Amino acid sequence: MVAPARCILLLFLVFLGACSAPAPRRAADAAQDPVILISIDGFRADYLDRGFTPTLSALAADGVRAEALKPSFPTLTFPNHYTIVTGLYPDHHGIVNNRMVDPKTGKVFVYKEQATIADPAWWGGEPLWVGVERSGRHAATMFWPGSDVAIDGVRPSHWQAFDGKLAPDARVDQLLRWSDLAAADKPVFLTLYFEQVDHEGHDNGPDSPEVDAAMREIDHALAHLVDGLKQRGVFDRTNIVIVSDHGMTATSHERLIYLDDLFDIADVEVVTSGILAGLNPKPEYAQAISSLLLAPHDHMQCWNKSDVPARLHYGSNPRVPALLCLADDGWIITSHDYEAKRTHFSLGEHGYDNDDPAMRALFVAHGPSFKKGLVVPEFENVDIYPLMTHLLGIKEQPNDGDFNAVESMLTSTP
Repeated sequence: MVAPARCILLLFLVFLGACSAPAPRRAADAAQDPVILISIDGFRADYLDRGFTPTLSALAADGVRAEALKPSFPTLTFPNHYTIVTGLYPDHHGIVNNRMVDPKTGKVFVYKEQATIADPAWWGGEPLWVGVERSGRHAATMFWPGSDVAIDGVRPSHWQAFDGKLAPDARVDQLLRWSDLAAADKPVFLTLYFEQVDHEGHDNGPDSPEVDAAMREIDHALAHLVDGLKQRGVFDRTNIVIVSDHGMTATSHERLIYLDDLFDIADVEVVTSGILAGLNPKPEYAQAISSLLLAPHDHMQCWNKSDVPARLHYGSNPRVPALLCLADDGWIITSHDYEAKRTHFSLGEHGYDNDDPAMRALFVAHGPSFKKGLVVPEFENVDIYPLMTHLLGIKEQPNDGDFNAVESMLTSTP
């Protein structure tokens, strides 16, 4: 009788082990967890290795980190932030540059001018906060580009207009106040936006001590957020996704390309210059200027908009100018007149080819829906949108992302 008794004991222990093992998290369960999407503008992927962001590094070590996040082209702030929350390439959501002209209306979009960006007609697709609001729940956004616009008639339940003077810790305090709201008003999706690392990268260059100091400041704000969530007892059930929109590379007064050395600037409409020059030649000069620009150039490549390489997913939108010229890493496209009037020169820039390693961005995720201690290969930032709709349990709208590219980082099952 000893052998049967041992069998019964063994079966009992197996049964206990099966009962105590945690069941895989279902997508329906994950959708009940709050999600915080954080952008650290201009945080290049390799900045994480500098040792100035212990809180961010701890979240990465205890969660998921990508080797890099590939931004969309052009590697600029507004196009990429809106891509992250819609899953659409800039060519498809319409924010094709920080500055653009709509050929149908003649209206001008300038990312630093609230009067121009507030027009919903510029903004295509459905950003995450609109999807959340339409699901009957609430979103709260702190400065995310586009979140203060009534896109398709919808704004987040809680939002603030951008105020660069509001300190990072104060931004976290506001997010925590939103998370303290009563259940009927509490947001399930919240965003934070920090521009300080980007600003210092522009002003002083990516390898400057000022960039390192900005990283410390933002990491302190992240620590303040983590502490606040822990004090409220919700850290362990909050999914935090931290991204950047692009990287940064060093520039120099010695690396300038002058358009007016090639043709008379008066013969074109210069929609954008700098890293990606967008030009609409006047009709009578179109053929001559096109021939000049499409010839080989040192440190710059130009295309007709219809001939932009397919890998860039750019050029089909009517807001993209007729001719595009892209500078090589660290070079700037300008004119003699502009340089003579310039009052500030940026020692760091972005907007270059999104295959440029210096443009690589950040991705870190932590929370109950994410595996622990996982490093995943580089993926495209359009893939963040299907990841977020999965976390939030909202209907996925047409997008350019691929959920298969991010599914492996999740603990939840459909």
